[in-house]
Amino acid sequence: MKVIFLGTNGWYDTPTGNTICTLIRAEHQDIILDAGSGFYKIDRYVPVGDEKPVTLLLSHFHLDHIYGLHILVKCRFTNGLTLCGPPGARQIIDTIVNSPFTVSLDRLPFTTKVLEVPKEAGRLPFPLDAKPLFHSDLTLGYRIRIDGKIIAYCPDTGYCENAVALGRNADLLITECAYKSDEADESWPHLNPETAARIALEAGAKKLILTHFAAGTYLTLAERSVSEAAAQKIFPDTLAAMDDLAVDV
Repeated sequence: MKVIFLGTNGWYDTPTGNTICTLIRAEHQDIILDAGSGFYKIDRYVPVGDEKPVTLLLSHFHLDHIYGLHILVKCRFTNGLTLCGPPGARQIIDTIVNSPFTVSLDRLPFTTKVLEVPKEAGRLPFPLDAKPLFHSDLTLGYRIRIDGKIIAYCPDTGYCENAVALGRNADLLITECAYKSDEADESWPHLNPETAARIALEAGAKKLILTHFAAGTYLTLAERSVSEAAAQKIFPDTLAAMDDLAVDV
């Protein structure tokens, strides 16, 4: 199984990267985590004619996590696309992925369905746990069991017990890292490298990858390396993602 980071910025695109989007290429499934602008690269890795079903897990509806949805029309998902999101996802997706903003779901060149999780998670072809995280609006973190591995995904959040629970014994824990060391703001909850590492350590995860670096905070890729080193002091097997990073799990 390969995990590919198509976009690793939070907030907006800069020369350091596109906004957040991550692809999990499993043996029989393709799973996409959020649909920021990095989503435009999806056809580099999911070629036309690929027979795998595709599932897109949306954590929440802040624009930097969804504005890649208007790129869906260029995709050719042979076995269709399942879009998943928090409660209310059907109405929100029907509003956003529709005229006058973009091509509506029923006009895409492949079939689609929308599921609201966790209530409808049982309809997915792989086990999925979804828990609310600590953010300004309802945001879900995910725990995916596939190919004998556990991948946990905790975007936009401050420290919370649900993030630890999702990451428990995960083979790979992916968390956001919008803040730099010692930065925090309870009114706008996000993680800094030390807090992300603390979650990984308490969860007993095997590997931590940081992503969703706030564009206005991390102006260079070198600054990500500084945060990577800070996290490694607490959780040694930490890596700061950059666009197009591919990792075997």
